[in-house]
Amino acid sequence: MKKVYVMLGLLFAVPLHIPEMVLAQQETPAYAKWGKMAVEEVKGKYPHAKIVDYLHEGKEVHGASTIEKFKLWLKQPDKEFGVHVRISYLTSTQEIEKIELQESQS
Repeated sequence: MKKVYVMLGLLFAVPLHIPEMVLAQQETPAYAKWGKMAVEEVKGKYPHAKIVDYLHEGKEVHGASTIEKFKLWLKQPDKEFGVHVRISYLTSTQEIEKIELQESQS
C-alpha cells in the first residue's frame, strides 16, 4: 500500500504540462481569386513557359472599378521575362471589365 501512495504522490507532485497546439488559421487573401485568374491568363498566353515567381503588386480603386495588379516571372528555354497582369472589374459585382498582359524584361 505504501508503494501505491508513493507513486500517487510522485504523480501529483510533478506537474504535467501538455502544450496545446494552436493551429494558425491562414486566411485566404482578398486577391486570391484574381491571382488565380492572372496565372490562368498567363498560362494561356505562354503555355510553354514555367511560372517561377508571383507577386501581388496591390490594387487601385477608380470610381466603381478596381484594378488588381500582379507580376509573374516566367522562364522559357531561351529567355526569362516578367508579365504584368492588370485585372479590372466592377467593385460591386466583381464582373470583369478587362484583363491586360504586358511583358517586361525587369
